[in-house]
Amino acid sequence: MTYKNYINPDFTLLQKLFFLLLAAFGVFLCILLIKLVNHTFSRKPRDEYEKEELHNKVETSIQLFFEMIISGASVMSFSCSYVVFNHIYSLLMNMKGSATYNQWLPFINIWSDGKDFALLLLICLSCVLNTILDKFIIPLKKIDKQKKASIRMLGMFYVIIILICLNMIGDESEYSPVMMYYLGLMVGRFVYFDASFMDFIGALKNILSNLHLLIMGLLLTGALCLIGFNLGYLLERNYYIVGIFYTHLFMLIVVFLYHHGYAIYKHFARK
Repeated sequence: MTYKNYINPDFTLLQKLFFLLLAAFGVFLCILLIKLVNHTFSRKPRDEYEKEELHNKVETSIQLFFEMIISGASVMSFSCSYVVFNHIYSLLMNMKGSATYNQWLPFINIWSDGKDFALLLLICLSCVLNTILDKFIIPLKKIDKQKKASIRMLGMFYVIIILICLNMIGDESEYSPVMMYYLGLMVGRFVYFDASFMDFIGALKNILSNLHLLIMGLLLTGALCLIGFNLGYLLERNYYIVGIFYTHLFMLIVVFLYHHGYAIYKHFARK
């Protein structure tokens, strides 16, 4: 039982580069759509100040979309980890009495007694990963804390929708605990002990104003996963959620390259 059980060893470097290009093309289309929508529904700039204002608005919208991908990838990484750990545990329980079972006995005992706490820990780690990606790896400086909080909540909803779809297509993994934890966190974001009705309305408005980012993220992920599974880059036997997680890794790489590439371009353009 090794990590090779959860990857496709036939996924060659050339195929990975091709899939990365597909992800880059998908992200590029989303960026074009964001620019088109912003330019269409914004007033035509009359001077340099309004042009700069529209440019900043477009950049902010693009970074919000990037935050959607980062948040979704962070949440998906630890949802996938939970499913993989649970799968390993189930396999080991079917091998009870074997040498492999005895070798993994400490893990079996820990997972059997504390998998709910482990899931809670994994969710906390997903928040830490999201913060690390935001601050150090892909710093999105155009977005304030309130907007980031709204997008992160959308990221949880994004993963819940994916898990619901996985349940509907009949994947054998158990996603209900993960969905319930994330749903609880989302409800807690709306209804906390000292929240007023206006706080609730404000949080709801922030969610609805960014709903288009959720839809774009789901469409992009769905299209890339469909291509990946059909081409044999992602394998059904490894569970669909593992393939979806790999897809998010490619999307993250594209966001990293675009964000830093654009920053370098702006730096030299100013000079």
